[in-house]
Amino acid sequence: MTLSMEQRLGISAVLDTKIELRLNYSEDELQQIFKATYEHVFGRERVYIGGTFANAESMLRNGQISVRQFVQTLAKSEFYKERFFYNNSQIRFIELNYKHLLGRAPYDQSEIAYHTDIYASQGYDAEIDSYIDSVEYTSAFGDNTVPYFRGFKSIPGMKQVGFNRLFTLYRGNGNSDNAGSKTPRLRQQLAMNLPNTIVPPTTYIRSASAIGGGQLNSSSARGDNRMYVMEVIAGGVGTKVAVRRSRQVYTVSFDQLSQKYQQIHKQGGKIISVKPL
Repeated sequence: MTLSMEQRLGISAVLDTKIELRLNYSEDELQQIFKATYEHVFGRERVYIGGTFANAESMLRNGQISVRQFVQTLAKSEFYKERFFYNNSQIRFIELNYKHLLGRAPYDQSEIAYHTDIYASQGYDAEIDSYIDSVEYTSAFGDNTVPYFRGFKSIPGMKQVGFNRLFTLYRGNGNSDNAGSKTPRLRQQLAMNLPNTIVPPTTYIRSASAIGGGQLNSSSARGDNRMYVMEVIAGGVGTKVAVRRSRQVYTVSFDQLSQKYQQIHKQGGKIISVKPL
């Protein structure tokens, strides 16, 4: 049997999967909304959800929130943080936010830098809001459509490189975003402004040379050389003695920002400002 290009690339399961919550919906249609949202925002992690979001489901069922707000609730939840934020680098977390919330991959280093700065200056919730409250999200999904993988088709304003980059983030419908290394998947290509080679999922790996032929192979990643000055009020975790909390200033590389954020928060500190050096 001859496989279509979509089948060879392993994306046939996620094409044309737009699901919208319309007026006068049935309970079955609402359940489809829940399932599609969990699958897109959490991927394989949905199997661990159980009744975690029963309250949010009830609010959507009663018309108190929209599908957009339901997605926002999931992305701001402790469940999402535990799976995609706490144990990943900052850049990897941003890659996954683009995938889960906008249905595409980041196009270039400027998009990574933009979201890094939002998190550094405004915090976690503002970082999530920057996707869901964006003009792009509104144009693509509005209030009542579940986010889906748009990057496998031509979309208005999309850069061609986005098609290749999404393949690097999407490794099949059964793949977990927590599988493998916690390091960024696109760092090398974004930092050097290079395209990604399209490598199909393992099932179709024999076709990879034909599909990816002619792509540019790049050298090792240069990383991001920017430095930041971080002003912090030190915490007092681990002691019952009243301690005068002092201000401290750190100079931190871009690559170490995420690790430093988590270290400070675990120690009970407060980040006052993060500014580029």
